[in-house]
Formats: sequence, structure tokens, C-alpha cells
Amino acid sequence: MDDVNWRSIPEPFAREANARLLAALKEHGSHAALFVVGNNVDNETGRKILQSWSDAGHLIGNHTFSHQNYDRTDQKLFAQDILRCEPIVNDLPGFRKFFRFPMLREGNTAAKRDFMRTFLRDHGYRIGHVTVDTSDWYYDARLRQRLEKEPSFDLSRYRQPYLDHMWECTTHYDGLARKVLGHTVPHTLLVHYNLLNSLFLGDLLELYRGKEWTLIDAAQAFSDPLFTREPHTVPAGESLIWALARETGRFDRELRYPGEDEVYERQRLDRLGL
Repeated sequence: MDDVNWRSIPEPFAREANARLLAALKEHGSHAALFVVGNNVDNETGRKILQSWSDAGHLIGNHTFSHQNYDRTDQKLFAQDILRCEPIVNDLPGFRKFFRFPMLREGNTAAKRDFMRTFLRDHGYRIGHVTVDTSDWYYDARLRQRLEKEPSFDLSRYRQPYLDHMWECTTHYDGLARKVLGHTVPHTLLVHYNLLNSLFLGDLLELYRGKEWTLIDAAQAFSDPLFTREPHTVPAGESLIWALARETGRFDRELRYPGEDEVYERQRLDRLGL
């Protein structure tokens, strides 16, 4: 779960959002990885949120201080932004040196890609790769925009389209993994700390159980050797499965770039009147 952008969650939902997210994970016995944008949590409310996740046994990771797109940022300034986030999280018992790139952008040149991989290794970090990329952030943005225009809007109308989207992404990337690697993998699912997931994360986890998928802790997933792979792709990043497929040169027709983006979901939500 990325960002911890608690300020984006409107009232009155913000009051219970953190508790709802933690309760959904607890109910399903799951320990997630919370990748923290330092600027979002360098305050009293943010620190309380981080402490509650750490106390609940969730992994805490680094997601930079200011959430810049690495492809558009000077590499040395980006490295400093990673280090700027670290003091905010490194005293939490749940903190582990996992780093996730904002927007999953790992460098638009080989030089930038390799610079950052060396920097992360030198500072004891591993990349907290995503295998199943999603556009939950876009569904959330549309939901909040609708709520601003219509405060009485029935938010439950987003539930099924959201679940359908997440399952579609899951089956796509799992199918791609089976084609590229010859087997399934311990998947890591991209979700964000937002209104949408505070409402429907429990439903999503129940969906996976109903499809006979096993929910595992983030730390267990990241222990798989898969997550040490370093695909030689440029631009670098996206889903790890996407990058491994791109590296082979055999699946280009099945890969869209950039990965899960609003352009792929806009028409669907427009048709549904959402």
C-alpha cells in the first residue's frame, strides 16, 4: 500500500479510514507493506498512522519524501529525497529497507537505472517490486471528484467496477507470469492509502479468498528470489512481471506502456456514469 496520503481522504470518511484499512487486513490475517511518502507523514497525524501500522505488524518501507517521478528528476536529487524520508520511518519497529519508486518509474535511461540500483544497494535497500499493477488510484480520484459534485452520491456504485478492475489486473499479470516464467509467483498487489480502499479493501481481500487465492504477508512475498531480479529494460520499472516480459522481447504485443494508467480506464468509468 503506497503513499499514506491521508489528507486526500475527505471528511467524514477520514476519521475512520485508517481504522477501516487496518481492520480489513486484520480480519483476513494479512500483513501488508506500507510504502511511505515522508511529506505525507511528517506531522502528528501521519506519525500516529505509521505507529499504528507498525504496531499491527505491517512492514514499513521508503517511498521517497516528496513522490517525484524519477524519470523526470535529477538522479542525485532523487537519491537525496530517498534519504530525506528515512529518518521519518527508521525508528519504527516495522521499518525494513525496502524502497518503491513513485509511479514505478525506475529510470528512463540505462545510466539513471544503473545509478539508482547501485545507490540503493550501497545504502542497504532492496526494491519493493509490484507484480500486479493496478489503477486503483484513478478509481479513487474519480470517486472523490464525484463526491465533491454530489455529496449524497451512492459510493457503493464504485465497489463492483473496482473489484472487476482489480481482478482483471490480477489475472492479466498472473497469466503473464506463467507465460514468461512457466509458473505463478508470490504476487505483490499495488494498492494505495485512499478513500476507495478504506471502503472496499475488505471486499477485495474477500474476493481473492473466494477465488481460492491464498493471502500471504508482504515480507513472505518479498523473500522470494523473484524479487531480486533486475530486468535490463529501458525505460526501467513498471510491474516486475511486465519488465521481465519486456526483457524477453517476445511479449511486446501483450504489454502496454505506460502500465496501468488512467487512459485505459477512463472510457469504462464514463460508460458506467462514474
